[in-house]
Amino acid sequence: MADDIITATDTKATAADSSLVDDAIETAKSVFDTALTESKSFLSKAQETLTNAAESAVAAAKEHPIAAAGIAAGAAAAVAGAAYGASKLLSDDDTATTGPKDAKKKS
Repeated sequence: MADDIITATDTKATAADSSLVDDAIETAKSVFDTALTESKSFLSKAQETLTNAAESAVAAAKEHPIAAAGIAAGAAAAVAGAAYGASKLLSDDDTATTGPKDAKKKS
């Protein structure tokens, strides 16, 4: 008789746990579906914005080709200058850790 009471209690607890798990799964599915829908919408808007920006840039370059060439040359010079500066900074760091080259030759 005591075993029957324990079994009945275990069955009720298992049913409650199962219901709780099912509710959690349904909630997770709903949240996932909402997130997926919103992310697709966001990506679609971002793609449209980037496409419009690219089309505007191409149109502006066609209208003002000399200005576009100047901007491109300036951007290239800035990147080259940054790369040169970074290489000098890195070579200065190497010199600081190893000491000057002249000091090694005198020794």
